[in-house]
Amino acid sequence: MSVMRPPMIAPEPPPPDGDLSAEAGSKLPEGIQPATDERLVEALRTVYDPEIPVNIYDLGLIYELDRKPDGDVRIVMTLTAPACPVAGEMPGDVAEAVAAVDGVGKVFVELTWEPPWTPDRMSDEAKIALDMF
Repeated sequence: MSVMRPPMIAPEPPPPDGDLSAEAGSKLPEGIQPATDERLVEALRTVYDPEIPVNIYDLGLIYELDRKPDGDVRIVMTLTAPACPVAGEMPGDVAEAVAAVDGVGKVFVELTWEPPWTPDRMSDEAKIALDMF
C-alpha cells in the first residue's frame, strides 16, 4: 500500500524589498540605568536559528547593535538565506529576547539581506561547533 503525501512546498522568499522588522519593549522609566552592551549580547546569544545549533550572535547574523543612552536598542540583522522559513518570526524573537533584559527600553529589529550573510562572519566558537575548521 502506498501512502500519498502532499507535495513539499518551498518557503516563499521575502518580498522584493527584502526587509522585515519588529518592535518590542517600552520606554525605559526615568532614572533606570540602561543595560550594557554585554547584557545585550548575552540576550542575543539565547536566540538560535532553528536549523543550526549555534546562536544568532556567534553565527554573525547581527550586523548592527546600537544601544541608545535612553535604553532603546536598534538591531540590524540578517539570516543565513533569504528563503529561511523563520524570516517572518526571527525579528520578533530577537526583539523580545533583548526587550526582556533589565535596563532596555524599546527595541527595534530590522531584517536586511544586504550584504548577504557568509560563513566568514561566524565566530571561531561557531565554526568549531559546526566542524568548519
